[in-house]
Amino acid sequence: FFLQAEDGIRDVERSRGLGDVYKRQGKRTARGRGLPNFLEISPKEKVLSLIPLGEGGQARYLLMVTKNGLIKKTPISEFENVRKSGLIAISLKKGDLLCKVAKTSGKDDIVLVTKKGKAIRFREKDVRPMGRPAAGVRGIVLEKGDYVIGMDIISGAKTRQYLLVITENGYGKRTSIKEYRRQGRGGRGIIAAKVGQKTGELIASRVLGEEEKDLIVISQKGQVIRLKLSQISKLSRAARGVKIMRLDKSDRVASAACL
Repeated sequence: FFLQAEDGIRDVERSRGLGDVYKRQGKRTARGRGLPNFLEISPKEKVLSLIPLGEGGQARYLLMVTKNGLIKKTPISEFENVRKSGLIAISLKKGDLLCKVAKTSGKDDIVLVTKKGKAIRFREKDVRPMGRPAAGVRGIVLEKGDYVIGMDIISGAKTRQYLLVITENGYGKRTSIKEYRRQGRGGRGIIAAKVGQKTGELIASRVLGEEEKDLIVISQKGQVIRLKLSQISKLSRAARGVKIMRLDKSDRVASAACL
């Protein structure tokens, strides 16, 4: 678990009782159980990401990106012996927050997407490995008021990949990843979607392979929709997208997941 703390992000080892969470399946409308019952976290901390670390596989690093566009890469081996009380995984600058954490092989491409519709793609090799206390390096230069909302891994082993983007007002589209040329790390990026008052700003982005079939979108008020990814139009980078979820006037998209 990666947590937002006053002194940075901590990687927290699960307690013995947390295994019960995985065994118990709640109903769709169930409230769930509070993580402070299982993890030693204070009321000021907020869970931001959960990364399963199984044995084997091609993953060698954990890649982290912050809202203000900083990115860092740390070997997974540095997280093998985590205390129950946690360890520092990244040093955050004042006003910054962790946005996403992902596993990488060291040979992938990275794409960062911002809420105002910009995206940048660069080689993972452009980010050198760093220790846990490091703050990271610049991944993308942001305009005033903009921040990173998504990071995804582009694997060279997969074909026919698309970048899915979803806006807060329920619009979405798929764009071939080939339309996102490689740039140097730390650039301003290129247009990923045309956003405005009708669409709202981007709220989520995902790189899709052939294995993803369905999309689940959840709103802030708890409404959920599930649809086939094949139903979402394939459009150019500069396109606005199409309506994929109807929302109440005061509701907004909160999150999305691909299955």
